[in-house]
Amino acid sequence: MELKGKKVLVVGLGKSGLAAALFLRRQGAVVTVSDVRSAEDLAKEIPALIDEGIAVEAGGHGLLTFRRQDLIVVSPGVPLDTPELAQVRKFGLPVIGEIELAARYLRGRVLAITGSNGKTTTTSLCGEILKAGKLPVQVGGNIGVPVIAMVEESRDDGWSVLEVSSFQLETTDRFRPQIAVILNITPDHLDRHGSFESYTAAKERIFARQTPEDTLVLNADDEGSKGWAGRAQRAGGPRVYWFSRTKVVRQGAFVHEGTIMFRESEQAKGEPVMKVSEIPLKGAHNVENVLAAVCAARLAGVEAAAIRQAAMDFKAVEHRLEFVATINGVDYYNDSKATNVDASMKAIASFAGGIHLILGGKDKNSDYRQMRAMLMERVKAVYTIGAAAEKIHMQLEGAAPIVSAGTLEEAVSRAGDAAQPGEIVLLAPACSSFDQFENYEHRGRVFKEAVLARRNLAAIASA
Repeated sequence: MELKGKKVLVVGLGKSGLAAALFLRRQGAVVTVSDVRSAEDLAKEIPALIDEGIAVEAGGHGLLTFRRQDLIVVSPGVPLDTPELAQVRKFGLPVIGEIELAARYLRGRVLAITGSNGKTTTTSLCGEILKAGKLPVQVGGNIGVPVIAMVEESRDDGWSVLEVSSFQLETTDRFRPQIAVILNITPDHLDRHGSFESYTAAKERIFARQTPEDTLVLNADDEGSKGWAGRAQRAGGPRVYWFSRTKVVRQGAFVHEGTIMFRESEQAKGEPVMKVSEIPLKGAHNVENVLAAVCAARLAGVEAAAIRQAAMDFKAVEHRLEFVATINGVDYYNDSKATNVDASMKAIASFAGGIHLILGGKDKNSDYRQMRAMLMERVKAVYTIGAAAEKIHMQLEGAAPIVSAGTLEEAVSRAGDAAQPGEIVLLAPACSSFDQFENYEHRGRVFKEAVLARRNLAAIASA
């Protein structure tokens, strides 16, 4: 892509938007950034942009600003149906995302991971395994470093391991990972995509440009994967590998008699990689994440011994079923990344019972009624926070006692007071965080701060 002298607009000044603007400027483009936030809200970012000769439009989008461009790069957090974007797309002006921009310049091979749940854990684990296998690797995307910021350090003999979201994938065109992994698909982000079908279509773009030289790794226990495999292969696309927690697969990773096995082809003999009991992470969903990582890493050329050691050494990623503290016999877990109903249910399923569950935040057009049976079986009480509290109360009433806590700090206080030794206080909110927090990381930090403050008070009281 020739960028020198081209007029390029970056829409949305989040982490990836800022990185894209700076990259474009270094390529010689005439860059403008447009954001709905005020100049005061962007006070930290604006000086660095102006120093680079990048124009900034703050406090809203001007239609003329959009029309005067050769290319528009949209940040993942900006919906494509934003009026200005919708109009210029009708005029045929190219609109791409940051990950698509990066795909034109990234060197080496790409291992890309998507799914409704488990992306960050699996991406982080894959990065650690490839590193243990002595492969040059960098990790980023929807986790940590924007892909465009990885271009400079990419190398022809290296791997870029990327977590990619539906928001990022819906603006891709030429993005082509050599190994693509889809972990699972359950309703999520319906407030953004409008329907489950649109959400699924965005996820499918991860393999849209793959060729028979590439591989697609799918979950054999996930009903939607069968359709993906058929569509990928009908299109002359990638070779399909599978992972399964419940059955033997033709080629891929699976569990047999308590051991994770890998089979390179239908004709090959299964190769033992590690015992399921050696996985240090809680929950059946994390067995699936490890299986996906095992399959992807073997396809990337990492030997079984290195995979086993890296997986055994792997620690839970922050905000993903993260143990925080034990206070007066009660364990506190932070799963702030459980931003949809399915993720919350997987967190609940990781414990036998006695759970005091904190739910709520910004609703994503979710159906919380799916949780009723699990709440009746394992949850002692629900403590609601944020904007979705009323809807949660209405849909879950009768499944468990529900306490309207309002704030996260109050929820921690009430749950901690009610919990008995041997029970669990679990933040698995099933909602996004944007009503009360900057992001799920911010929410998780506030939860941990509240728990640790409670631990300090308990220590003083017992002194």
